[in-house]
Parts: sequence; C-alpha cells; structure tokens
Amino acid sequence: MLSPEPRPEHEELVRLTAWAHGTVQGVGFRWWTRARALELGLVGSATNTADGRVLVVAEGERPACGRLLALLESGTTPGSVDLVVASWDEARGGLRGFVER
Repeated sequence: MLSPEPRPEHEELVRLTAWAHGTVQGVGFRWWTRARALELGLVGSATNTADGRVLVVAEGERPACGRLLALLESGTTPGSVDLVVASWDEARGGLRGFVER
C-alpha cells in the first residue's frame, strides 16, 4: 500500500481582491460574504463602492480564498451577481477579522 502524499504544514498565503458587479448592495451580500469568509478562516473586508459594486479583499490560505471566489461566482449569494472580476497577490498581512464597510 502506498503512503499518502505529505501535506505541507502551511499552505501558501495569498490575497484575493474581487469586485462583485450586479445587484449586490442593500441585499445582505456583504454580511453573507463575511459569514462565508469567517467559515473559511479568512481575514479581510467587504466594502460597498459608490458605483454599486462590492469590493471583497480576503487573505488566507490559497484553497480557502479559491473557495470564497467560487462561492461569490456560484449564484447562491444574496442579490444577483452578474460578474466577479478577481485578482491574486501575495498576502500583505496586517488584517484582522473580516469586516463589512
């Protein structure tokens, strides 16, 4: 029997920046995003912007950030997400908790 592949002790930490377009303000989208991010162990924020989008910034392990992005794109969010534009960077640190702005 083969032994399983060793898992890295810590996954790579990344920063996900995602712009959610559509009907995402005034529908509980930021609260929902915060709840999902906290369940995934992420830190960051969900912020309403003046043009009607929500900016989501999340830091944590790459698989968890990827899962949050998949949830944002899934069609199961409050409101209606028409498009998510995402970018990836190295984690910068300094964030605590996950806040709604």
